[in-house]
Amino acid sequence: MKIFVKVKPGAKTAKVEKSKNEKNAFVVWVKAAAKNGRANDALIKILAEHFGIAPSSVNILSGRGARRKIIDIA
Repeated sequence: MKIFVKVKPGAKTAKVEKSKNEKNAFVVWVKAAAKNGRANDALIKILAEHFGIAPSSVNILSGRGARRKIIDIA
């Protein structure tokens, strides 16, 4: 399943919210800063917890250096 994610790094709390405007779209707040891939690692971890799957089942298809990403959930 492909989902579209808008990431907000450096947040006080980590959370996932379904976007109200788009289908299969989420807004994800992560505590990690957007440096050296830390925010991407945190994003994978929080999405895996949210969907109840292993982190290895979450892949970033595009947008590694951007705030808007396309994620594949296996």
